[in-house]
Amino acid sequence: MFGCQQVLIDDTEILPYLEFICSEANKLINCGTYYGRQVYFKTGKIISKFDLNYEYKKNCHYQFLCAQAAQQVLLSVAEAFNSFRKLKVSYNKREIVDKPKPPKYRKKGGLALIAYPKQAISLVKNRVRFPLGKKVKASFGIDSFIVPMPSNLKFEDIREVRILPRNGCFYAEFVYRQQIFKPPLDKEQVLGIDPGVNNWLTCVSNIGKSFIIDGRKLKSQNQWYNKQIASLTKDKPQGFWNEELATITEKRNRQMRDAINKAARYVVNWCIYNRVGRIIFGWNQRNKNEINLGKKNNQQIVQIPTARLKQRIEQLCEQYGIEFVETEESYTSIASYLDGDELPKFGEKPEGWKPSGKRIFRGMYRSAKGLLTNCDCLGAANIIRKVAIQLSIDLTKVGRAVLILPRRINVFRHVFRLPKSILCESLSL
Repeated sequence: MFGCQQVLIDDTEILPYLEFICSEANKLINCGTYYGRQVYFKTGKIISKFDLNYEYKKNCHYQFLCAQAAQQVLLSVAEAFNSFRKLKVSYNKREIVDKPKPPKYRKKGGLALIAYPKQAISLVKNRVRFPLGKKVKASFGIDSFIVPMPSNLKFEDIREVRILPRNGCFYAEFVYRQQIFKPPLDKEQVLGIDPGVNNWLTCVSNIGKSFIIDGRKLKSQNQWYNKQIASLTKDKPQGFWNEELATITEKRNRQMRDAINKAARYVVNWCIYNRVGRIIFGWNQRNKNEINLGKKNNQQIVQIPTARLKQRIEQLCEQYGIEFVETEESYTSIASYLDGDELPKFGEKPEGWKPSGKRIFRGMYRSAKGLLTNCDCLGAANIIRKVAIQLSIDLTKVGRAVLILPRRINVFRHVFRLPKSILCESLSL
């Protein structure tokens, strides 16, 4: 199992080196993409990484980089064409809707990610040394640059380091081997998750507990960012960009990434603590495509990174052995759970189908018998019910008490730390 840690590089002395190698990586990617596209258009074949290395081994952009880093750059081009080939096969089988296109060129003058495998780097006085290409040493008399080693990582565990340019900043992304934790879990205990906006994640379990991850602060941060962008780009040509826009965009991206990591960690730690071995995540594909909810709502909702949060939860589930199940969530927010309403799939609603209850004021739902429940908790419970028969899930403890008063969690204030007893027990298994 591998983890990833990003470290901001703020040493002004090495920033020119980082900008140079990332620009050369960008140019090398475009060279490889050109060759791959020409081979595909003329012969219909997909280029391999061996062909790209053979073709560009004497290229000046290749020689400005460390040989192993340059090979990783060309490998990314080959992987892009291989992904295109697989998508084309899926499209011909009508497994996907959108027709794939060959990889496109990167923006001229841009910066690209560059990866250094473990064998290319070395540790010198608690600093990581990154070699440069022979042509750089011959032209400028410089053969390497140095980046501080994170104090919480061991160099022996490092597998790869990526130099990542983003919005005027550079990050060193350390990929390392993690310890494998095997917490004791029960697959019969499940957590259903209904994503939203104010209630970013509404979580209902079949062990008689429920909670909500609050999304109002995230929505506020997102709205502020969009207002700033609108103000700075007013009366400017399309594609306008400056240093101030890059700064506030980077700040917003860090806020979103921080919220995603905290929310995902809270959910997974909660599952480990309560021995929940399965997560059911309700998700409708392409649910934000061409969305238009008005100027104000679009500023708050459209760019909330719920899909990235889902991916992060899935990654952590794989790390800790929690089964992650994704299911479509059509009609889960309007069907009455307490009345056992049928839950049809999207596009398969029976003629004359109507829910037994209805939504009323302040996010509440009233069943046919007049019982009130939280609308989002109702949706999360119905998400579990969507797959309950296939997965043999017991729903006897998912009653009105679980659906009426969930605990609201602000992940910026509440941190779910696992007790040491559970961590020790996980390591010993």
